[in-house]
Amino acid sequence: MSSLKGRNFLTLMDFTPDEIRHFIDLAGRFKKMKKDGAAHDGLRGKNIALIFEKTSTRTRCSFEVAAHDLGMQTTYLDNSGSQLGKKESIEDTASVLGRMYDGIEYRGFGQERVETLAKYAKVPTWNGLTDEYHPTQILADMMTVREHFGDEKGKKFVYMGDARFNMGNSLMIGCSKLGLHFTACAPSKYFPNEELVKKCRAWAEESGGSITLTEDTDEAVKNADVIYTDVWVSMGEPAEVWEERIKELTPYKVTMDKMNKANPNAIFMHCLPAFHDHKTTVGKEMGEKFRFEDLEVTDEVFQKYSTVLFDEAENRMHTIKAVMAATLGYEV
Repeated sequence: MSSLKGRNFLTLMDFTPDEIRHFIDLAGRFKKMKKDGAAHDGLRGKNIALIFEKTSTRTRCSFEVAAHDLGMQTTYLDNSGSQLGKKESIEDTASVLGRMYDGIEYRGFGQERVETLAKYAKVPTWNGLTDEYHPTQILADMMTVREHFGDEKGKKFVYMGDARFNMGNSLMIGCSKLGLHFTACAPSKYFPNEELVKKCRAWAEESGGSITLTEDTDEAVKNADVIYTDVWVSMGEPAEVWEERIKELTPYKVTMDKMNKANPNAIFMHCLPAFHDHKTTVGKEMGEKFRFEDLEVTDEVFQKYSTVLFDEAENRMHTIKAVMAATLGYEV
């Protein structure tokens, strides 16, 4: 495997299966070191910029804690703290930041924005989420699957709901590269785009995995090892899409009935946040407006698999740490 030092982390399409597994292996070593209280601050003196055009709990905390554990300093830039794309072009901002920082994280909108940052900054640039891809989340997901089952290869991984955007795309890529059997279960209008499906089927053929697109929920969950979902309305989408999504995707809500049709030791996963109750402002407002108690997953399922879900959330930190360390040249 070639060195990962100096590489950007923009989409898992850019990495071989061995390189993806290396990130997960490294994350496992960092996780053990953190649990053992062992220092792993080999990047002292490094500085990174964290650009957040979209807010986040897990991504921001994961990058900041991971950076501090590695000995680095961070600068957080949100829409109020940066002129990115407003008074200064992305190209010019990237050229400036690349002279000051050793690495840059971006979480925001179109994939072209993080691609442009990477091109002009000329330092390792990491995708914390774009409309099209969410690669750091998939590393955490695969790490969680490995921890639970011992190995991710060969597992049947079912994604329920809107599979057209960053999570559906990135999970399909990750599964196809690592030899899992990926199923997207949704109305056909919510399937991933055909060009990406074609690429993933080629990778799956090489890895021993497979790609299935189906509208049949019973067939999808049969013999599933992992059932996964995400919110039906993504950040930045207008409120009027709620009614349409609820109408079309409610049959694909993850319920205990669906979990009971999967393998006996199957797990439920979600990248969070989840609308499983009314304990959030948006959940309460939309729940009362559209008369639902939960949305993409029932509270019963969420609570039963909460340990897995919060392991998955914690693993964001360990896998992000591995990405930053490997691309900045620090291995343990």
